[in-house]
Amino acid sequence: MDAIDKKILGYLQDDARISNIALADKVGLSPSACLRRVQSLEEGGTILGYTALYNEKNLGLGSQILVRITLTGQGSDLLQKFESAVKKMPNVLACYLMGGGHDYLMRMVAKNIEDYEYLHRTQLSKLPHVARIESNFAMREVVKRSSPIL
Repeated sequence: MDAIDKKILGYLQDDARISNIALADKVGLSPSACLRRVQSLEEGGTILGYTALYNEKNLGLGSQILVRITLTGQGSDLLQKFESAVKKMPNVLACYLMGGGHDYLMRMVAKNIEDYEYLHRTQLSKLPHVARIESNFAMREVVKRSSPIL
């Protein structure tokens, strides 16, 4: 990957709907050369796909919560059951298996604190093999990216 590929990725990250002609102009390539590079980045697995980013507040989901989960054990069956259940929860935007003090870190959205309390009572506390739940509420989003800046 060279500097032009990194520029292409940067512009696509800012606006994945940019036309190939506009992208080519920004990175200093002909449209055909630019298209070949984008296709190469896609075929090589660097670009995994294109997606829309939502404004959660406009969808009525104004609260972001980081939830740390500790399970009752570490067996693969326990992990699999927990992960299967989490994948069914629409308010979970991301969930990571962690090393360190907690087993999982989740990023969730809710309408407000009362809605999160309902989700906590009806969904989080009923997840399989959960020993402990710790929640932190985001006050303000500072950075939101889908990938690192290259």
